[in-house]
Amino acid sequence: MIIGIGETVLDIVFKCGQPKSAVPGGSTFNSMISLGRTVGRLYPEVPIVMVTQIGKDMVGDIILSFMRDNHVSTHSVRCLEGIQSTVSIAMLDGNNDASYEFFRDSDAPSFEGGKIEFHPGDLVLFGSFFAINKGTREATKALVSEARAAGAIIYYDINFRRSHLLDLPSTKGFIEENCALSDIVRGSSEDISYIYGSDDADLVYREHISPLCTTFICTRGAGCTEVFSAGAKAVFDVEKVETVSTIGAGDSFNAGILFGLLKEGFTKEKVGRLAKEDWEKLVPQAAKFSANVCRSMDNYVDPDFFEKAL
Repeated sequence: MIIGIGETVLDIVFKCGQPKSAVPGGSTFNSMISLGRTVGRLYPEVPIVMVTQIGKDMVGDIILSFMRDNHVSTHSVRCLEGIQSTVSIAMLDGNNDASYEFFRDSDAPSFEGGKIEFHPGDLVLFGSFFAINKGTREATKALVSEARAAGAIIYYDINFRRSHLLDLPSTKGFIEENCALSDIVRGSSEDISYIYGSDDADLVYREHISPLCTTFICTRGAGCTEVFSAGAKAVFDVEKVETVSTIGAGDSFNAGILFGLLKEGFTKEKVGRLAKEDWEKLVPQAAKFSANVCRSMDNYVDPDFFEKAL
């Protein structure tokens, strides 16, 4: 299976003060939809599972229907009576980068996760503030720990936003604990700059990440992608893309890496010692996912992406 653990929202996207689109979103959710549109079509025997919590309301119905339409299982979605599903407002700037404001139900109970039977070789994705927030962390950590014990490959996307800097003193330990639970850690240059005061990926990997997790991906938006593992370091240029929206670009990059791990049949042991030639199979593939997302207002790859690019 490929399992995502995280928040699900309805993104209402504005540009120049006007609404442009309304689509289901959430960092891990976006990745799972991209995987549903690729793995779900090319490898239908591999279940794509999203573990999340929503309200039993109109927004929740939209989300559930969208998941089913895109080959993502709803069996591990907790639908709660009497609460409202989360809505976010995403404001695009002149570079088509987004800033967010979230509207959550303050009465919603803490995330409880759910019962998943993990297996060796499963791929598990988690991250963002969801993985360190006090209302969602404990259940998320329990699921990830269970997956790790079962032999699943754990992928952690740090995805730490400027708006959470005031929380850093109380959450930095959680971030590092998440890294220690993981087989692959992905962070943007902004993430590591906020957390460690430097965007020098070599320095941050050597002093902070590698003692916790030997495999690290640092993305730099339209710049390069730097990768580190026990077996290699490599740098990849990023294709120049005329963007419509960058929402979901990093999320679909994550999906592309997971797709590549599945496609290449990489084991948990292999992930810990990826060589340069392995990264040459994974990163360009992930970059295709990311570039495709930037060309539309959607948060995920096109429905026919697997026909055009894979």
